[in-house]
Amino acid sequence: MSRHLAGHLRARAADASDAWRLTLAELLALPDSQSLPSVLLLSAALTMLPVAGAGTVLSFLLWWVAWAWWLGHERLPVPRRALALSLSPRWSRRCLYGLAWVFEQADRCLKPRWAMWTHQRTQPWWALWVSLMAALIFLPLPLGNVLPALSLMLVALGWMFRDGLALALAGATGVAALVYVVVWWELLLRLLAAALPHLPWLQAA
Repeated sequence: MSRHLAGHLRARAADASDAWRLTLAELLALPDSQSLPSVLLLSAALTMLPVAGAGTVLSFLLWWVAWAWWLGHERLPVPRRALALSLSPRWSRRCLYGLAWVFEQADRCLKPRWAMWTHQRTQPWWALWVSLMAALIFLPLPLGNVLPALSLMLVALGWMFRDGLALALAGATGVAALVYVVVWWELLLRLLAAALPHLPWLQAA
């Protein structure tokens, strides 16, 4: 199924006109793209693209996915505002080719293993993880969306293929994302501490 979907994505990119813009609604209209892991995968992938406001809008969608996952739902309706999110013609093709590559590699490398990681009882914990990564994506940090988005994509693929190794890698990537945020936060505090003596109006306050 993944190779078939990858072929469909490549064909759609090849047939697209120069003015065509890819929307999230069109992505979710693909076969088997309405399940929660699929919505998670596509939404996380789009947060890494240079689209103004995409991270903010899709962070709320990711939180909604996490809530539905926590409740044990398998599907959820996507808000119209998120569905209307579109890419430029150039990035539309790149997105389709990139997703096709992801599905091809997943079909080649992933398989059911480490069943404990994909046990039904772990689902609420992964829902919390999705919510945490969505919060990191929401933060306005330089390249701060890359690692949490990769973590969420691995979570989605891990559930789609029932591959516990992919989920373990998702956890490791998410930890790296948390470290990245902590480093930036410490740097920001040091910069503020260094600038404080030069801002007398703050000292007076």
